[in-house]
Amino acid sequence: MEAFIGTGVALITPFKEDLSVDTEALSNLVKDQIENGIEYLVVLGTTAESATLTGDEKELIKKVVKEANAGKLPLVLGVGGNNTAGLVEELKTADLEGFDAILSVSPYYNKPTQEGIYRHFEAVSKASPLPIIIYNVPGRTASNILPETVNRIARNLDNVIGIKEAAGDIVQAMKLISLVPENFMVISGDDMITLPMTLAGGRGVISVIGQGLPKEFSDMVRAGLNAEVSKAYKLHYRIAPSIDLIFAEGNPAGIKALLAKKGMISNTLRLPLVEASENLQSRINHFVDNF
Repeated sequence: MEAFIGTGVALITPFKEDLSVDTEALSNLVKDQIENGIEYLVVLGTTAESATLTGDEKELIKKVVKEANAGKLPLVLGVGGNNTAGLVEELKTADLEGFDAILSVSPYYNKPTQEGIYRHFEAVSKASPLPIIIYNVPGRTASNILPETVNRIARNLDNVIGIKEAAGDIVQAMKLISLVPENFMVISGDDMITLPMTLAGGRGVISVIGQGLPKEFSDMVRAGLNAEVSKAYKLHYRIAPSIDLIFAEGNPAGIKALLAKKGMISNTLRLPLVEASENLQSRINHFVDNF
């Protein structure tokens, strides 16, 4: 668990202009995270546009990340879905070598009840050879994992070690922190409320803006974990405008525009996602130039 306290980054998938995976850019991005203080990396999450990747591309991305990381940071692999039986089979057969945990999103589109969500993660827990971080993101799944359900999961499923909580609700996050066992990690999945969640007892973040501003964002989270409130909020208010910008037209369009401005990737996405509008790119460029 100690490996996942602090700042994790949900890696994008860089594409070349021909829409193939840019392995060189991905390798350089991983090395940049390592050099700038990120604590762990999340591979093939939503931010990676994983829904548009083939099986072979996913295996390539796993290979490139592991080679670039060279054992320096813990790695979390996104493995989720809304077909419980299919997900169980995937966990039993997937090559998970080199990964330290999985991140598994609550079933999307199906809109299960709280009992259905619990039973889904119970099945995932039995099938997974690695520790599990569950992922609550109601804006994408159309259902919310309630704090009481998370507490039930935390107390009954031993290999579920935490939750990436991205409901965007600080009150729900505080209730969640108050209910779960002390050794169960509540991790922010919302960059803007990462600091208040951390100060309220959270264990850090799985971040998007963190890969664009890795040093500053990870410094903010560490300051929050150390109760250095003034230092942490000074960094928060410096970073905050970029968070609004990168999510203004959806993820990962914004963070890709920011990384492109920094010269790290080509600003290319796969349909149905498209690059940020010229107006938003201009505002992101202005932020980067003046940061």
